[in-house]
Amino acid sequence: MTENKQEPVIDHLFRHQYGKMVAILSKIFGPSHLELIEDAIQDTFIQASLKWRTEIPDNPEAWLTQAAKNRTIDLFRQISAQKERKNKMIHGSATLKINDFFLDHEVADSQLRMIFLACHPAFKKEEQIVFALKCISGFSLREIAAALLQKEETIKKRIARTRKKIKEKELHLDYPSPTEIHHRLSGVLQIIYLIFNEGFHSTKEHALVDRDLCGEALRLCRHLLQKKSLRSGSVYALFALLCFHASRLEAKTAGKKVIDLRHQDRTQWYQPLINLGHEAFEKAFQFPDQSMYHLEAAIAREHIMAESFEKTNWSNILTLYEEMYTLMPTTSVLLSLVAVHVQMHQLDAAEDILQKVDAEKLEKRKYLYHASYFEVYQKQKRHKEALHEIEFAIALCPNQMEKDHLRRKRDQVVESS
Repeated sequence: MTENKQEPVIDHLFRHQYGKMVAILSKIFGPSHLELIEDAIQDTFIQASLKWRTEIPDNPEAWLTQAAKNRTIDLFRQISAQKERKNKMIHGSATLKINDFFLDHEVADSQLRMIFLACHPAFKKEEQIVFALKCISGFSLREIAAALLQKEETIKKRIARTRKKIKEKELHLDYPSPTEIHHRLSGVLQIIYLIFNEGFHSTKEHALVDRDLCGEALRLCRHLLQKKSLRSGSVYALFALLCFHASRLEAKTAGKKVIDLRHQDRTQWYQPLINLGHEAFEKAFQFPDQSMYHLEAAIAREHIMAESFEKTNWSNILTLYEEMYTLMPTTSVLLSLVAVHVQMHQLDAAEDILQKVDAEKLEKRKYLYHASYFEVYQKQKRHKEALHEIEFAIALCPNQMEKDHLRRKRDQVVESS
């Protein structure tokens, strides 16, 4: 097999195995050695890419696991020689127990501990997200920078700060105390939500969706549900929301064209994910806690259950968004309310809400504010004003596919007026 053909396999395995290896080795050696651990894992994958140039082993994951075990023994010697191990560090005959750390349930436990470490209050929110993407999900600095619209140097500095804080504060891979678990879990869910949202509404210039980010968010959320003590209504509600949204990924685009919800082929929606979403949604209400994720999942479910766009129960969705705005009065929720009023042909109400929107708070999604005004003016047959707003939206839109979608909307108005 040529080098070119095996590169995608390496990339795929790296994405799905990197986080596992970081978690396992961090559990063995402690996260204070994170930089050394990551360098060792990088070496393992470089070794794989060299050895697999001509032929990939029958079970590449098993090969990587064995290589990681061998690298673990090397790290024991290296850390011991540097005299950096804490007294409570595993030593001596511990190398005989390395296999135990690679058992499936131990791997899952290690990854959960890493998720909670990522959401430690010692880290700023932007540091938490970068840490999660790098150390848990295996994203490169370049990929994180592209996903978050940041410079690589900025991402590199944030990673360095998290490593420094881990050492200075002597943070460990421990689960939060019972009194802290709810607060920390809230942070975990928010990070998973943000990772998925960046994938579902990508701000990359040439891609509307980022399936890797969406898939990673689903995987992390499912990890939480696998541990009984961490299950809650909020976790199930978030998982339901992600399943409902992810089921529509294939229908959101066709080639390089954006397909809006009205025109999506609903037969392309992925039924197994929808079924998982329904199951999780029902379980979400079997717990005492309620959250914004319950409301968002309920809205997504209304869209999923509708036979067509025209048969969507907009009245139910409006009620849910109004309840959401009461709990979380944000600019983005206001724009969602505008969109629902437009679909219900309540254009005066939509315009009244738009006048309350502070567009600057939308930051990189400010174009949605002007696109919303366009929708209202278009329905009101105020074509000149509609075209004025859509030009603003096109100029501000960072995504080329969505920009082209807005241009097509503009051209339709020009042709009809």
